[in-house]
Amino acid sequence: MSDSNSPDELAGTEQPFVAHLIELRDRLIRAVAAIGIAAMVLAVFPGPGELYDILAQPLVAHLPKGATLIATSVISPFMVPLKIMLMAAFLLALPVVLYQVWAFVAPGLYAHEKKLVLPLVVSSTLLFLIGVAFCYFFVFGQVFAFIQGFAPKSITAAPDIEAYLSFVLTMFLAFGLAFEVPVAVVVLARMGVVTVQKLKDFRGYFVVLAFVIAAVVTPPDVVSQLALAIPMCLLYELGIWAAQIFIKHTQAPEEAEEAEA
Repeated sequence: MSDSNSPDELAGTEQPFVAHLIELRDRLIRAVAAIGIAAMVLAVFPGPGELYDILAQPLVAHLPKGATLIATSVISPFMVPLKIMLMAAFLLALPVVLYQVWAFVAPGLYAHEKKLVLPLVVSSTLLFLIGVAFCYFFVFGQVFAFIQGFAPKSITAAPDIEAYLSFVLTMFLAFGLAFEVPVAVVVLARMGVVTVQKLKDFRGYFVVLAFVIAAVVTPPDVVSQLALAIPMCLLYELGIWAAQIFIKHTQAPEEAEEAEA
């Protein structure tokens, strides 16, 4: 039975907790507002329809002359461009969204943790966008050229716009996440899950793993599989190099003293 006169361990903690919730709400509102503003800008210029035309350009460029994409649902011509506009708005507002996340968590981090988190947030964002751009500007052209090269002359290709959107999002996600390999390597090494030496020893296995992943997530053509697997292998090496630098420059003071001793 507890003493009624003993001090309450939770006394005085209500206000800080509520303050954190209020700050979280404000940060979320700002992030959503940034996405909304970006969506309104994109709705005016270039417009949802034009955004879809841009996204569909790699496929349309390899369709037979006169062939176009089709909509098999009544509301697809409205909903699909709208989804693409919202996706583009999120990517456009991503720096603001990430800044709000960083501003919320940064006060609770030590100085050496800030040295680790901020570069990882920035680099992971840039790597994801680079992966998406690489997929759009290089991989799509190779994949669609390969597919159309095997299409019989008696078949007129007329892909559905919803199916194309699903394919594009899957490929963007696959390449965006694949380009996060250096970040994953750095985090695993910095957390002490694996050592840098073990990462070096795992090189051969990772090459096999990269080609297996590429075979599963990409269409069944050699070009797109190589386009995913080879960058993953190169980025793995980049991650090993980056991990050595991060471990050296993001140590806690006591860890640095132990390393020197």
